[in-house]
Amino acid sequence: MEQRKLGSTGPTVSALGLGCMGMSEVYGPVDRGESIATIHAALDAGITLLDTGDFYAMGHNEMLVREALKDRPRDKAQISVKFGALRGPGGEFAGMDCRPAAIKNFLAYSLQRLGTDYIDIYRPARLDPNVPIEETIGGIAEMVNAGYIRHIGLSEVGSDTIRRAHAVHPIVDLQIEYSLIARGIERDILKTCRELGIGITAYGVLSRGLISGHWTKDSGKVGKDYRLMTPRFQGANLDANLALVESLRAIASEIGATPAQVAIAWVAAQGKEIVPLVGARTRNRLTEALGAIKVTLTQAHLAALAKAFPPDVASGTRYAAEQMAHLDSEKPATT
Repeated sequence: MEQRKLGSTGPTVSALGLGCMGMSEVYGPVDRGESIATIHAALDAGITLLDTGDFYAMGHNEMLVREALKDRPRDKAQISVKFGALRGPGGEFAGMDCRPAAIKNFLAYSLQRLGTDYIDIYRPARLDPNVPIEETIGGIAEMVNAGYIRHIGLSEVGSDTIRRAHAVHPIVDLQIEYSLIARGIERDILKTCRELGIGITAYGVLSRGLISGHWTKDSGKVGKDYRLMTPRFQGANLDANLALVESLRAIASEIGATPAQVAIAWVAAQGKEIVPLVGARTRNRLTEALGAIKVTLTQAHLAALAKAFPPDVASGTRYAAEQMAHLDSEKPATT
């Protein structure tokens, strides 16, 4: 497994990371045994970076990761945790809390659920509009100095916030959606991160399965699948986006790979500081994703993909309007 360094001050991690959220909720029925087997298979394949959040199924995901790692040496896995999202007993989201006092509370619970005495990368899931980012990063930095956290990351914030945060404590990576059909990072955020020596952990590289080559108009009908409530998976938007997938399928066929493998390889090819997070929930999907490592995209392949997937080609926003409003990363930079 190729290794990539997260930023100028961050850890060296596997060139692919495993996003664990879907093993607990949002994408329909889950299989605990298969989820754990998938994490084991990822570790065995050389994946070291595991991404979770303390609010994923209200702590369930962290406990799942703990179970998967219980017989593995702690230093063989790097755990990335998002915090700050508040949820109610019915699963509803209830805002953000990124005050320093709340950070200590969230961290204490995560350490217990994960069964570890430190977290490799800790990051606010979204910008808390009521707390200056300097206070949030300062609170996390206290926990770094106390030895409970190794590195600080950010998630879905824009260039202005990145600069303010980095001035308080070195930021090792920004976690943000990046794919053939989610290119907003290219406007200015990617340039800012490169300037400051901050890595990128890219989630949604398959746009939640939309461009994997496996999604159809009949997918997601079993259980509560969050995707059916998002604009890109609805109505005419879905029709248009699935037509894009056929273009990807044709290019992938010429390369001798699957659409998912080409989509993952494209993200990885955008820079050595970028680590794609794959949200595989089964060993079969993980095996396919790992095949992306062997895909070499030539200049001709990249040109064909650029023609088929120009910026802003996707139909519909990546989240519903209410959630888009909370994305600091979607706001224009002022500097």
